[in-house]
Amino acid sequence: MSSKTTIALDAMGGDFGPSEIVPAALFALKKYNNLHLVLVGKENPLRDELKKNNANKHERIELIHAPEEVEMHESPSQTLRNKKMSSMRIAIEQVRDGQAAACVSAGNTGALMATSRFILKMLPGMDRPAICTTLPGKNGHTHVLDLGANVDSSSEQLFQFAIMGAELASAVEETENPTIALLNVGEEEIKGNDRVKQAATLLSESHLNYVGFVEGTDLYTGDVDVIVCDGFVGNIALKASEGLAEFLQHHATAEFKSSVYAKCAAIVAMPVLKALKQKIDPKQYNGASLLGLRGIVIKSHGGADRISFATAIDEAIVEVENNIPEKINKKLEQLLIDRQSL
Repeated sequence: MSSKTTIALDAMGGDFGPSEIVPAALFALKKYNNLHLVLVGKENPLRDELKKNNANKHERIELIHAPEEVEMHESPSQTLRNKKMSSMRIAIEQVRDGQAAACVSAGNTGALMATSRFILKMLPGMDRPAICTTLPGKNGHTHVLDLGANVDSSSEQLFQFAIMGAELASAVEETENPTIALLNVGEEEIKGNDRVKQAATLLSESHLNYVGFVEGTDLYTGDVDVIVCDGFVGNIALKASEGLAEFLQHHATAEFKSSVYAKCAAIVAMPVLKALKQKIDPKQYNGASLLGLRGIVIKSHGGADRISFATAIDEAIVEVENNIPEKINKKLEQLLIDRQSL
């Protein structure tokens, strides 16, 4: 990071609030010399946590008191109407007002999406924001969107998601012309619903590097840079993956404890197991982008600990340095010009 960057943190969001977010903030500040953080939340708990970590007078931390917090069960509409002084809203307003370059929150996903859209507005030509995250693969990383923001997306919106995902992948992975695929029930052109087929037509007629349909088994190959789907499909795929990871971890641990011989085998296998855990550790991939907005908002997992939340801050910094909203906007403008000239 070459110049001063300020990021606003919703310090009350998620399952743990200040107890994990403050240490994550301090970790990030040690990592980035030019990073400044605005911690938005209830002042007393934040000051107590900073004091606990011997950082009550940190020169690169600013506190903004927010008397309200958004609960995980609250509806987006309820939040917009009744929580105008919440830590989430005030953190997003910091981005709108130019006081911060990005916002990171582990709070209620629906409320974060609705509040971000209301406060920051959409980029011109974009209908809805989409949630995008990076999944590890055998041959690299894959950016997948939408993961739950829109459960019923049109073909045009899927096309817009492809633009957003491609620009993010291009910046993060330094790939000039990232490959894009649509998640479908089969790779054959005759398969899928009408919206997916129409989206395929739009992508085929564009200058994007569209490579066709992929199936769920392709999510973790890393063979495609961007995989596009609606939020209903994407969220189920993501949660199923998380459930499978927990299932495998549970049974692997149980098997290695099942007998003396298994425990001995575990000792021998420990270096391999540690390397594998590091490679697939969800903490390394925390931080989903809310793409399509006129500002940068990163959604951290609600159950994120300090290491995971710090990873979400890393994602915010990458997007700030690469000016992702502006790149998405320019790409959309160019594609619209191309489509009008056909």
